[in-house]
Amino acid sequence: MAKAKNILFIMFDQLRWDYLSCYGHPHLHTPHIDRLASMGVRFSRAYIQSPICGSSRMSTYTGRYVHSHGASWNGIPLKVGEITMGDHLRKAGMACWLVGKTHMRADAEGMARLGLEPDSLIGARVAECGFDVFERDDGMKPEGPEGSYDPDGAKAYNAYLQDKGYVSDNPWHDFANSGLDSEGNVLSGWFLKHSNQAANIAEEDSETPYLTTRGMDFIAQATDPWCCHLSYIKPHWPYIVPEPYASMYGPEHVLPVVRSEDERDNAHPVLKAFMETKIGETFSRQEVREAVIPAYMGLIKQADDQMGRLFQWLEETGRMDDTMIVLTSDHGDFLGDHWMGEKTFFQDAATKVPLIIYDPSPEADITRGTVCDALVESIDLAPTFVDVTGETPAYHILEGESLLPILHGKKAETARAFAICEYDYSASPIATKLNTSVRDAVIFMVATKEWKLIHCEGGYPPILFDLANDPDELTDLGQSDQHADVIAMMYDHLFTWTRRQSQRTTRSEEQLNEMRTKSGGKGVMIGIYDENDAPLELTVKYRGLKAKPYKDYLER
Repeated sequence: MAKAKNILFIMFDQLRWDYLSCYGHPHLHTPHIDRLASMGVRFSRAYIQSPICGSSRMSTYTGRYVHSHGASWNGIPLKVGEITMGDHLRKAGMACWLVGKTHMRADAEGMARLGLEPDSLIGARVAECGFDVFERDDGMKPEGPEGSYDPDGAKAYNAYLQDKGYVSDNPWHDFANSGLDSEGNVLSGWFLKHSNQAANIAEEDSETPYLTTRGMDFIAQATDPWCCHLSYIKPHWPYIVPEPYASMYGPEHVLPVVRSEDERDNAHPVLKAFMETKIGETFSRQEVREAVIPAYMGLIKQADDQMGRLFQWLEETGRMDDTMIVLTSDHGDFLGDHWMGEKTFFQDAATKVPLIIYDPSPEADITRGTVCDALVESIDLAPTFVDVTGETPAYHILEGESLLPILHGKKAETARAFAICEYDYSASPIATKLNTSVRDAVIFMVATKEWKLIHCEGGYPPILFDLANDPDELTDLGQSDQHADVIAMMYDHLFTWTRRQSQRTTRSEEQLNEMRTKSGGKGVMIGIYDENDAPLELTVKYRGLKAKPYKDYLER
């Protein structure tokens, strides 16, 4: 096997860590992803940095915490000055391309202030989160009385479907994400009762196979070295899948829900507000779970089959020998666990993600097929990718750490003692329900291997879970006097994190160390009483000088 020259960075959207057979799901068999895990390292404690699409992805793409990059919710642009994965990799000689979703909004005001035209090379990269775009598809083309959620959503995909003969102004919705009844009525996938219907589309034309093909199209024409971010839309809602996957799973395959009456009755006020959202109340009903989860499982099974197709093609074309493959997700999905749906809170169902890394280099032979229990964060991927190029990651900017030493068996753990996740709900109706100011509508999670503490701004008590004895995170110990020392320890971790130096991004540690003595030869003499108190060579410009009184010069 050769050293990795290229990186295939695969991300699924809203894929729970425990909905793969290599992570323990008893009914959902994913042999192709499992095989990738057998060829590489599977990480069992990989945490995202925010439980929502946009913010999580911006942390992954920048290698920085949400607190640092500021794109704290969907639709909040990444600041024009933020350096991204693409910037780091291009500087190291590796191209960085997008096929699929980023959920990124451009900082139009910032670009205008700097005079960056969106159709220029630099402007286009800034507007696309640092990627060069082969095809962007955020996979969202909903439409309502106020217009389209994303006018460019599924743009190329819709054109593809129309060319294939799917007659509709929006085949993304009418075919790929809806069913059809016997009378020809479109059964919209937006309504969860239709999740048990088959999407009215040929399986090979649905979104996941389409993006797989586009990823292969990119790789076929790419020249080394490259990083391709193949970013899938599914199994994110709408929860609907074509045959044969629509019929593969039923209510008998739905795992028991993870929740308790005591958990709901005694819920922390902020957690209670998340439980009482419309999505939380809906997914708390068993008939909803029995309609949705089989479709969700079908979407994942389809994704695994597409991974089999992709990996076989990579082997046939020789790319498996020189391409690192990274497979992960941007967050999970509660699916009714803890009386919630969607993501946007901090139990492992939402914040822990699958992470599998295959490195073809001989140095990785020692770790093939192993499971790593280290605390890993999504921000570790950007420095890992830079490390693959042979360059040193810019750690004064990147806040994660390279996982290459773990992949090569040189380390078993990361350097971190805790993982961090953040959520800004200031633009959510939950903030109105709690009467929380924009300033206070923020929550932080700090997790070790044994404990998870959730801090809610606004004067609330903390939430504490004992991960060792309560892995299902059902019992909140945040107000337990017996756990005061643990709570204090976890707050110490959180305060240590908040005190980090995260904004000094224009000078590296090496440059700063050099600056400590660099000005010594530039003539700045501070605190020197006598010229002989300083080395002669530093004061040579100030010794032996002759001049006349200034009046002699003025009289001329």
